[in-house]
Amino acid sequence: MSDQIKFIVDNLNKEPFGKNYNLITFDSLEPMQLLQVLSDVLAEIDPKQVVDIREEMPEQTAKRMLSLLGILKYKPPGNATDMSNFRQGLVIGSKPVIYPVLHWLLQRTNELKKRAYLARFLIKLEVPSEFLQDETVADTNKQYEDLMEAFKTLHKECEQLKTSGFSTAEIRRDISAMEEEKDQLIKRVERLKKRVETVQNHQRMLKIARQLRVEKEREEFLAQQKQEQKNQLFHAVQRLQRIQNQLKSMRHAAADAKPESLMKRLEEEIKFNSYMVTEKFPKELENKKKELQFLQKVVSEPAMGHSDLLELESKINEINTQISQLIEKKMMRNEPIEGKLSLYRQQASIISRKKEAKAEELQEAKEKLANLEREVSVKTNQTREFDGTEVLKGDEFKRYVSKLRSKSTVFKKKHQIIAEFKAEFGLLQRTEELLKQRHENIQHQLQTIEEKKGISGYSYTQEELERVSALKSEVDEMKGRTLDDMSEMVKRLNSLVSEKKSALAPVIKELRQLRQKCQELTQECDEKKSQYDSCAAGLESNRSKLEQGTVYQKYC
Repeated sequence: MSDQIKFIVDNLNKEPFGKNYNLITFDSLEPMQLLQVLSDVLAEIDPKQVVDIREEMPEQTAKRMLSLLGILKYKPPGNATDMSNFRQGLVIGSKPVIYPVLHWLLQRTNELKKRAYLARFLIKLEVPSEFLQDETVADTNKQYEDLMEAFKTLHKECEQLKTSGFSTAEIRRDISAMEEEKDQLIKRVERLKKRVETVQNHQRMLKIARQLRVEKEREEFLAQQKQEQKNQLFHAVQRLQRIQNQLKSMRHAAADAKPESLMKRLEEEIKFNSYMVTEKFPKELENKKKELQFLQKVVSEPAMGHSDLLELESKINEINTQISQLIEKKMMRNEPIEGKLSLYRQQASIISRKKEAKAEELQEAKEKLANLEREVSVKTNQTREFDGTEVLKGDEFKRYVSKLRSKSTVFKKKHQIIAEFKAEFGLLQRTEELLKQRHENIQHQLQTIEEKKGISGYSYTQEELERVSALKSEVDEMKGRTLDDMSEMVKRLNSLVSEKKSALAPVIKELRQLRQKCQELTQECDEKKSQYDSCAAGLESNRSKLEQGTVYQKYC
């Protein structure tokens, strides 16, 4: 007991409680103070338990603590096995009852915090079966259960992520390594840009490549949009065919029907609908109103405590005893007329219940028939769309069934092969897990050996170098692809230039001939011009001589 008290005092003096107790002061606490300490510990586990017990009734305190201890799955030890004694000791603040509870709570505080948190969302509210007959209440209860299952899966995923082994130091190292890789890639990209700038017309080539990428993305978007429109068109066509088949079947039924059968069917429908309207639906409406009034009465009443529940249970027991006494008195009288009337009443109630059950069965059968007819029409439409033929009948159907059986045997064989593959896959997966575990153990041993030898981090550095070399090879490969693309573009440009040269070759040849002819004509023109100039000079000298002779004759 002293070890137990010492453990409690040590844990209460720590955070988050921050008490300043020793063994003497803690053992001298009054019952109310001890209950307050227990309430504070429970409040640390579940924040909803933050209550000053001086402002709370003792019964409410005991009820609150007992409910939480029940959620936390506390089992009273030793002398507290009797639940009434345990409850009484909890109300009066008995040390033999509270010390084991405190010891148990402080031993597993973190585990109990998690359990209390989960209990807020996973303790299912039990709804009475008579209330679940209401569709709204049943749908709400179903949605509540689905949300509870979703919370379970999300909590499991969260716990798996917490225990997955990822630490902040590893994440920071990865981020720093990624930043270094990013800087290296930026530098390499800049070097590649500088190398590309030496190529002629590189800006134009880059612009063309950018436009090509944009056009490819636009082409993919348009293809996706086209596929969506095709799907919409296919669904619309299917819907149109389904409606047309329904219209055809309705016209066929109306054409083949006789007036007598139609009248008989209408009379049956009128009888059924009149029964549903005059008898079944009013009873259901009256029952719903009674349930609503009962629920409103329950809601309007104040909150009931444990004493009120005990009082109601005692009243129910008294009324049950009175009812049993009245039944015995009635059986003692044994009036024959009343017995006959009760027999007729029982028969009438049995017949009315059978009638209601048959009406419900008829309604369900009609709904099932309508669903089956819709399914048959859909299946027939699908078969017509697949192969354009009608539904198989007779011998053709038998042949089709035999063909299906042969295919089913093939399917079973294939399924068995798949099961073998799955089993082999599970075996390989288990082998992979074992190899990973061995790898981790070897890595751990390698780290210890490195620490002993004084070269810790050698294997990590080697892995980093291998990873960096792998990244370098990837970047070199990407650079090689870029250079290949540029060389291919240069080849295409050279081919264009050669094509233009080949197209201009005959024109250049003609131009050379014309140039030669022009040169010959220019030379001939120069010769003719020199001859003309000499002839013109001779004629000019003769003319001047003749003019001088004529002048001399005049003077003579």
